[in-house]
Amino acid sequence: MNERVLVPLNDSEPARNALREALEMFGSSEITILHVIELDTLSHGVSGPAAEELDETRKEEARELFEEAQTTADEYGVSLETTVERGDPADATVKTAEAIDADHIVMGSHARSGLSRVLVGSVAEEVIRTSPVSVTISRPRSDHGE
Repeated sequence: MNERVLVPLNDSEPARNALREALEMFGSSEITILHVIELDTLSHGVSGPAAEELDETRKEEARELFEEAQTTADEYGVSLETTVERGDPADATVKTAEAIDADHIVMGSHARSGLSRVLVGSVAEEVIRTSPVSVTISRPRSDHGE
């Protein structure tokens, strides 16, 4: 059975680690990379040429992330599918998983220390809570054996 795996990707090391982990775990599967252009306070109220320029800048950032991801995937002999969505990252991740009929989501989360260590990042937590499919959270490996 060929599974469909969704990997949300942003410009962070946890997201890059999640991609590598997905390639190692599901290399023979169909892997789709999702980049979410978050609607944030920087883009709120921007219109006209400034909005178009901001949108094009964010699309170019997504293209660069996808090129980097494909270079990583090439090491595993895997061709990636890509998609860009706008909105809330957790919501867009779950909706995309449903739209592509994903079997699994692999996503990154920042390592935490102390009490916050037991918590998952807010985006990852919301995806875990609302996803119709299983979710693997990739966290950075500790160099201290923790």
